Amino acid sequence: MKNSENMNCEQDTEIEKTKICLMRTFVETQDPSSKEIDDLTLRRFLRARDLDVEKASGMFLKYLKWRRSFVPNGFISTSELKNEIQQKKMFLQGSDKKGRPLGVLLAGRHFQHKGGVDEFKRFIVYIFDKIFARMPPGEEKFIVIGDLEVWGYANFDIRAYLAALSLVQDYFPERLEKLFIVHAPYIFTAAWKIVYPFIDMKTRNKIVFVENKKLKSTLLEEIEESQLPETYGGQLPLIPIQDT
Repeated sequence: MKNSENMNCEQDTEIEKTKICLMRTFVETQDPSSKEIDDLTLRRFLRARDLDVEKASGMFLKYLKWRRSFVPNGFISTSELKNEIQQKKMFLQGSDKKGRPLGVLLAGRHFQHKGGVDEFKRFIVYIFDKIFARMPPGEEKFIVIGDLEVWGYANFDIRAYLAALSLVQDYFPERLEKLFIVHAPYIFTAAWKIVYPFIDMKTRNKIVFVENKKLKSTLLEEIEESQLPETYGGQLPLIPIQDT
């Protein structure tokens, strides 16, 4: 049985290698800057489009165009995120059992502000870039704990939620390994019903709602206690993402 599985894995790998070559040939003719992109990045876009070279290429070229326009300096500065940073809602520390970086989002601290959805989108890109910089060689994915404790209707920001979802699905595919949603209040159900139809099937399969009584045990299945934040029964303090 194992030999059969290994053969299938090898065949899948060869198919991916071939398609990566085809995709690279095409995208480099369309956008020469593609030559600077590694094969792992191309593979993520291919996997997001079920190895369809044409669709993956279109998705990737759209990403390159967006990145140049949205992040013209190559990075997002904290000076562009004053309102977001002040809310102290995103933290980055530790990793799961496979070495994937672990982020914690305190959603009850998110409120709309004068910076609007554009600043929020810049913050999401800033978060991703910070996370990617912490990844060990060969790792491509990360885990997030989305904590909804004290979340209320004042925190509900549909434009921000959909913007974040679009970034994850359209420009950073195959990066999120799992999103644990914890301490979800009953009133979040109404917000979830609005957002859910916009979540593609691949992303839906990565979202796990955790019961309060099973919180620590569920997280410990993926994360060692030494890497788990103190607030969830672990040993690490929460570190604001801008301080990492």
